[in-house]
Amino acid sequence: MELTLAGFESLSRYFREVYGPNAEVLRVLELTSGREKSGGELKGFGYGVPYLIEVSVGGEVRRVVLETIRPGGFGHEHFSDRAQILLWQHSAFNNLPKHVRSIDVGAFTASGALKSLGDCKEFFIITEFVEGKPYYLDLEAIKARGELSSLDVERCLALSNYLVEVHSVKGAGLEPLYVRRIRELIGHGECIMGLIDNYPSGLEYADEKTLMEIERRCLEWRWKLKKKTHRCARVHGDFHPWNILFRDGADFTALDRSRGEWGEPADDMAAMTINYLFYSLQAYGEIKGPFKELFEIFWENYLEKTGDEEILTIIQPFYAWRG
Repeated sequence: MELTLAGFESLSRYFREVYGPNAEVLRVLELTSGREKSGGELKGFGYGVPYLIEVSVGGEVRRVVLETIRPGGFGHEHFSDRAQILLWQHSAFNNLPKHVRSIDVGAFTASGALKSLGDCKEFFIITEFVEGKPYYLDLEAIKARGELSSLDVERCLALSNYLVEVHSVKGAGLEPLYVRRIRELIGHGECIMGLIDNYPSGLEYADEKTLMEIERRCLEWRWKLKKKTHRCARVHGDFHPWNILFRDGADFTALDRSRGEWGEPADDMAAMTINYLFYSLQAYGEIKGPFKELFEIFWENYLEKTGDEEILTIIQPFYAWRG
């Protein structure tokens, strides 16, 4: 597996960005094999293979090593995983005595160029702007008036049908990503253990013994669920009312997909439906009335159209996280 590169000139353009306009690449050597790559051969870099590159800068020859990370297990599945490691290394190598120095961190572009990222401090994303009002405002309105409208039911069904469609795409051959998502459900900084670590000490309703018991039970669930790789499917990853914008009728846009493209459908189901329970508890102190109706409408529609009764034996730790 190789990363595409548009030849020596592309490499030289990159080093001019790093070292200045007089930089020229003299030689590229594959360190593992000792084989030199000529200009005609230099069409790509192998994943995980280190390369010695000699660069002339104003008459001085500088020798640097270009390294990438091979995709695979151990949390390296997504290109963002590999970017995270390399960005951190660039920020940390030069802070430790006697450690090899980092010159730059960069990226291969789709066109075969190399792009320097060494002076980046934070990253951002630019998305299109969409009109709409967040779905939680609908739930607030239902809480205020105490009953459902026909539009409330229509929107609930639209969201349920959306997950039916999303989850219909199965992740055949992506079983390791399912195992990873189950592992992250327990140990990720945004998931169960991350939330527990952010509880302040001294809470009467969540003392250390209680939280340790929750973690222990969650570990038991991990060993149960990680075997369910046949369930790997396309997911949203953070499908809750604050990430849904409705316009007229049941037309909506989803926001802020999170934590990978593939996982367990129960994640999305728990993220949305637990909010019907939350709002019912806020309004009545128990599960009843319009929010109980929405909860049942959402679930009954989903189960009827997917036939996924197994999800009812899977969702418990996802509710524990979202709760």
